[in-house]
Amino acid sequence: MNHTPEVPDRSGEGDLQRPPERTLVIVPIVRAPKGEPPGRGSEARVEEAVGLAAAIDLDVVEGIAVPLSTYRPGTLFGTGKVDEIAAKLAAERAGLVIVDHPLSPVQQRNLEKAWKAKVIDRTGLILEIFGERARTREGRLQVELAHLTYQKSRLVRSWTHLERQRGGFGFLGGPGETQIEADRRALSERIERIKTELASVATRRRLQRRTRKRSGQSVVALVGYTNAGKSTLFNALTQSGVFADNRLFATLDPTLRKVELPNGTSVILSDTVGFVSSLPTSLVAAFRATLEEVAEADLILHVRDIADPDTEEQARDVAAVLAELSIDVDAPDRVIEVWNKIDLIPPDRRPPAQIAPTRTGSPAAPTVVSISALTGEGLDDLLAAIADHIAMERPIYRVELTPEGASRLHRLYQFGEVLDREDRSDGTVIAHIRVAEGANDRFRAAFPEAHVEEARRENAGAAA
Repeated sequence: MNHTPEVPDRSGEGDLQRPPERTLVIVPIVRAPKGEPPGRGSEARVEEAVGLAAAIDLDVVEGIAVPLSTYRPGTLFGTGKVDEIAAKLAAERAGLVIVDHPLSPVQQRNLEKAWKAKVIDRTGLILEIFGERARTREGRLQVELAHLTYQKSRLVRSWTHLERQRGGFGFLGGPGETQIEADRRALSERIERIKTELASVATRRRLQRRTRKRSGQSVVALVGYTNAGKSTLFNALTQSGVFADNRLFATLDPTLRKVELPNGTSVILSDTVGFVSSLPTSLVAAFRATLEEVAEADLILHVRDIADPDTEEQARDVAAVLAELSIDVDAPDRVIEVWNKIDLIPPDRRPPAQIAPTRTGSPAAPTVVSISALTGEGLDDLLAAIADHIAMERPIYRVELTPEGASRLHRLYQFGEVLDREDRSDGTVIAHIRVAEGANDRFRAAFPEAHVEEARRENAGAAA
């Protein structure tokens, strides 16, 4: 019998739901080594872990921070703590334990035997959430690839009585111990098939990006910690109805929409999956085709929940994921920091914007714009900053049209942003135009007499 999970049919999902499993969330806390930053506080870590469990509607009876002097190779926790948790599980009649830490297959099996309950680690929980959130075929394939890669090493599980009857890929179920080798072969074959399909997805995305570049359309990508407000901001800027909710990983499948900028140009805004600390490596790898949209974007908006006490830690986690894509989150010409949710902070305690948008060449540090995506405060400043950054590297040409050639004037506006225009008394028109990305060759062919004004480029946008 083949236990390889297939993409579930959710058509009758509402009829198949049953009461959620009573769940205990355990957060191991080990003191950071000397010289390393202390990291997120135990209270914040417990709150996030409980939030992750709540994201798939589990019935969390309690979230517990467990201080450890070291991690035990066999069970992660010491014997006394294992027994203590076993007693709590029995008292609470909980059948599921989420350990907010990676577990080896051996640790997972030993804890399940000791606690007589299903045990999943942080990676398994995040995969389960992603399995429920994915709606497009591409998203579901990417999640399934990450899950199958994770599952391959865990074909030793014996808990089959918790078979899932709702959405997701059944990460909380797990296969039994029969026909393990046959299952492993089946998993390997399925993994290769998915990789082949996703390779075609990556190729299609590259072609789409190439088409956008040829049309001169710049792409702006939203990134940030999960629940930072990216989808709310996306909706506010695009007047669209993308699903936004106050819970972790509300958005999974990427969405692209056009946004009009104050200078009359437009960009494509891309909303992407939120990041989280300890994001599974397999998940980052599986979503590489999607995350390449971020890597290839002309500008990145790093959306931060500035009202969250752990905003600095969250920013470091986002930077770590972006570093895997060779993106420097501190690159001033590539990234704008968007400090969201200032409506949750009293006016006299709001952090000031650190760097004002620059119009005189590349900025020395990332631009910071404070906003509230919910109330709309600061959105005009953000749009202006986006326009400045997108325009920053584009060449500015001086075009002089004689009275005989003035009929071509309207074509200038087709190639980019006309910064200024002088209509002389003799019928000559002199204009300065910032050419749109991807339109440079066509512009030069149409206006061979145009030339770049380097001095003006250094002070780009003074008239824009």
